Amino acid sequence: MDCKLQLVGVQSSLEMGSLNDGSMHDLEDESLFSPANVARKAQSISATGNASFPTILSTSGDKMLRNRVYRSLKTVVFSNKLNLLMPFGPLVIIVHYLTGHHGWVFFLSLLAITPLAERLGYATEQLAFFTGPTVGGLLNATFGNATELIISIYALRSGMIRVVQLSLLGSILSNMLLVLGCAFFCGGLVFHRKEQVFNKGTAVVNSGLLLMAVMGLLFPAVLHYTHTEVHFGKSELSLSRFSSCIMLIAYAAYLVFQLKSHKDLYLPLTEEGSQNGEGSDDDDEAPEISKWESVIWLSIMTAWISILSEYLVDAIEGASKSWNMPIAFISVILLPLVGNAAEHASAIMFAMKDKLDISLGVAIGSSTQISMFGIPFCVVVGWMMGSPMDLNFQLFETATLFITVIVVAFFLQEGTSNYFKGLMLILCYLIVAASFFVHEDLKDDRFLKR
Repeated sequence: MDCKLQLVGVQSSLEMGSLNDGSMHDLEDESLFSPANVARKAQSISATGNASFPTILSTSGDKMLRNRVYRSLKTVVFSNKLNLLMPFGPLVIIVHYLTGHHGWVFFLSLLAITPLAERLGYATEQLAFFTGPTVGGLLNATFGNATELIISIYALRSGMIRVVQLSLLGSILSNMLLVLGCAFFCGGLVFHRKEQVFNKGTAVVNSGLLLMAVMGLLFPAVLHYTHTEVHFGKSELSLSRFSSCIMLIAYAAYLVFQLKSHKDLYLPLTEEGSQNGEGSDDDDEAPEISKWESVIWLSIMTAWISILSEYLVDAIEGASKSWNMPIAFISVILLPLVGNAAEHASAIMFAMKDKLDISLGVAIGSSTQISMFGIPFCVVVGWMMGSPMDLNFQLFETATLFITVIVVAFFLQEGTSNYFKGLMLILCYLIVAASFFVHEDLKDDRFLKR
């Protein structure tokens, strides 16, 4: 047996030697590398490749695209239980055309827009991974307010100026009291053994902008109620449009201040209170969808919210009569609760991760953006539409906003938060909600469609 194995080994080694020798001789043989052979082999390889490679690449590319779309749908649409409300969107259209019952259309629209607003915030958060914390906070506030702005533009186009004013006012009150209060409260419960800290300097800047917005709303109201207009019915509108342009300029300067000249002030604070651009928790987090997937989902959600907002606005007056509920309460309390779903979820989530600067950027930043950009923008858009949208929000509403800004500025002055401060803000919001429930607004033609 051993002899046979040795013979086999010798034979194999001889064969390998003969192959090596043959290969050496082949290398020296010029006929193997003649131009004809090379061209023939290249042609055969090219023919084979042209037949197989595009098919393989096309099949694999389609499969990868399908997998990516499925993974994106699974992450964005099927990962959140709140998305169970999304089928109410098509139901709104069906109920509108079959029954025309404004109460049901309004209620179903609220349910359908709620998950869309939350998913809009989610897509913005994913996009923020690629833009950094400062730009991310600005994007979160911007797209978080997209729902309110879309609803306002549809209402403005329908001539429902008072609904626009009240819904934007309600968004500011909701962000400053309810959203920020819930963030402070939930963060304080999670980190109950310490006080959470945030950048006091940025909070002071935002408080100053909010007070400037109150000034812009206060003077037209005072001018109206003191009857001191030079040109009755015109001076108030002219002052509102001029003040709106000034507020838009101020907000543009604030963006330059925040994103360019003093962007170091807006870096998040660490636990020790020092400014650091890279938080320790950020290293453990990664985006769940890509940048372009985030942009695509933002476009889809915004378009769908726009469609549903038209049905929502058309049903406001009918819902008020059907439910025997003041339009002021619906506009100031119910509409912002839906529109602020994204900010609400984001602010609480970041506060529970001890990222209070981002929570403040979402809540207070959103209020600042609505007051310094959203309201003046609607005045300018109404000006272009020929609609007399002004900054006279009436005395009761302006006083409510002024007191709210003072209370929030007082809570922010120390640069710390705890669950008790959050509870106080939430209770203040309940007082505001009760006040608007018993408040009878002026029955003027600004509620009616033109």
